[in-house]
Amino acid sequence: MLMGEYLHTLDKKGRFIVPARFREELGERFIITRGLDRCLFLYPRREWANLENRLKELPLAKAEARKFMRIFFSGATEVEIDKQGRALVPPQLRGHADLHKEIVIIGVSNRAEIWSKETWDAYSNESDLSFEQVAEKMIDFQF
Repeated sequence: MLMGEYLHTLDKKGRFIVPARFREELGERFIITRGLDRCLFLYPRREWANLENRLKELPLAKAEARKFMRIFFSGATEVEIDKQGRALVPPQLRGHADLHKEIVIIGVSNRAEIWSKETWDAYSNESDLSFEQVAEKMIDFQF
């Protein structure tokens, strides 16, 4: 399981150090793609295969399903962790998440996410205020 929050930096080439606790779960090669809320999603290959199979079930007759699949898959790329524990974020994905120098990498169960520090700080500050409200709205979920 991927969990935790880690502050890192991107180097001039767009590489970041993958948190040591994530390396085993993500594997030497993993998938990075556009995420929601202006972040990037990182999937271990086995999770990516599961997600791909579920997305194949979306109805192709619906324009929104086609649009989502095009955007989601066109931004996806497989990356490899180098000997120094770094992975490269492709330029188009850095642009999507507005990544510059400081980034935050978080674990979200079966995937990791990369956020610009500024965007994450704003999101998490807003989320802290609504966390209890969101929890109350979740039906039949016990902590």
